[in-house]
Amino acid sequence: MDDIQRMQIERECDRLVTAYCHLVDHGEAAKIADLFSEDGVWTSPDFTANGREEVRKAMGQRQANEARMSRHVCNNLQVEVIDADRAEGVVYLTLYRHDGKPGRRLSPLSGPELVGEYRDSFVRTEEGWKISRREIVVSFLRKEESEK
Repeated sequence: MDDIQRMQIERECDRLVTAYCHLVDHGEAAKIADLFSEDGVWTSPDFTANGREEVRKAMGQRQANEARMSRHVCNNLQVEVIDADRAEGVVYLTLYRHDGKPGRRLSPLSGPELVGEYRDSFVRTEEGWKISRREIVVSFLRKEESEK
């Protein structure tokens, strides 16, 4: 694999990370399932969705929460290309969210809900590059939440 091919794979993985954030933050979370391989896994400390349809169901529930406004700020993406069909990545996540009146254009800001990282595995499929596994690892949690 040459440098151009490696950069193309890195860019495809970057696009998946960015699309995920945009979809969840702009009321289209159910479409996130299309970013995953058929057997893709989304996992957090509290919940795991196995397979595209479980991811679609879980993200559909998130989309139905019209009271929630969120912004997933992801940066410092690092993608490690394993071979022509597999890659792994990690990106830092700062999550801001607030539940309030649906349809509002502004929410109060009291700091991030959490800071952590997404640890991703990517795979080339017949549909193109997809997320095969996304795990959220939380490092910092808003004090009220961490005391529960």
